Amino acid sequence: MKNVPMNHVSLKSRILVAALAAGMLGLSACSSEGPASSASSSGGLSGEIVGSGATSQESAQTTWRSAFTKKQAGIKVSYNGGGSGKGASDFTSGAVAFAGSDDALALDAMKAGSFAGCAESSNALNLPIYVSPIAMVYNVDGVKNLKLDATTAASIFSGKITKWNDPAIAALNSGETLPDTAITVVHRSDKSGTTENFTDTLSQNASNVWTEKPSQTWPAAYSGESAEGTSGVVAAVKNGTGTIGYADMSQASGLSVVSYVKDGNFVQPTGDEAAKVVSGSPARTGGPANDQAIALDRTQAGYPFVLVSYALVCEQYKDSHTAELVKSYLSYVVSSEGQADAEKSAGSAPLASALAGKVQGSIDSIK
Repeated sequence: MKNVPMNHVSLKSRILVAALAAGMLGLSACSSEGPASSASSSGGLSGEIVGSGATSQESAQTTWRSAFTKKQAGIKVSYNGGGSGKGASDFTSGAVAFAGSDDALALDAMKAGSFAGCAESSNALNLPIYVSPIAMVYNVDGVKNLKLDATTAASIFSGKITKWNDPAIAALNSGETLPDTAITVVHRSDKSGTTENFTDTLSQNASNVWTEKPSQTWPAAYSGESAEGTSGVVAAVKNGTGTIGYADMSQASGLSVVSYVKDGNFVQPTGDEAAKVVSGSPARTGGPANDQAIALDRTQAGYPFVLVSYALVCEQYKDSHTAELVKSYLSYVVSSEGQADAEKSAGSAPLASALAGKVQGSIDSIK
């Protein structure tokens, strides 16, 4: 999930328009500034939309785009990753039609007129499309089943615990031979919604230890080794010694994963456990009527290191054809089929039917 610099792509779709005049068999290509077509030769929509942002969504986005284009052959969807911060920036500047973000836009960042690709009077909307656990991944010689509670995890990631055989870790891991090895914390160097969700979990569950506010950037007060993107974190943990980091579960393959200890029970970073936290959390208040941002309560039952990843979209686009393309794609993404496809490919938790229905209603309202 490595951040790669991306060329900005015009928000307006590059459209192929079928020449329908009698006797004409060719197709004429229109520029991004040209008139938009709402129909392809097969009778469906045609055109191209580009998204960027959360690397947590990349596995799911690959699956979604492949399945969607089989249904809508006239529509090309690209997703360039780059991280939640880049996605929000690209969406604000109008470089992309939609963005992926593991962090909902703040209320004061959603004001009408702030987004180049949206109509002047349009707000932005946060639409949940992907729910996934964030795994704590590690590479410690001889340790196969590491268990950590919130306080101990916060002490490790804040640098208060510096050795793997620390008594606090040993107390949770009877039967494990813990080495006298220095702990190397690996964290994201870029602005990351995954980082914000991870630090928010530590803040909610171990505020006596984790005293910094949740943020897309790693707190300067806490040291560690930085790496760009989730792929960078995964590589640094895998290639290091005594390392521990955090990554979307879909990209934790091949690494040892921490079991979370809550009230004496071991909770695994599974989609089902992540879904419990989302289902028990209230909607965020204060946004536009069709905004679906969630105020995650990470102190309840379930696996608390969970991210809800959003599609950032316009309530109303400057270009109505772009709106139709975005609506068509996201309607598939939040459908039961689309969510099941993501679960198979990325291990995500499907949106609960009630939430999916609300999100679909918001998609339908896009103009």
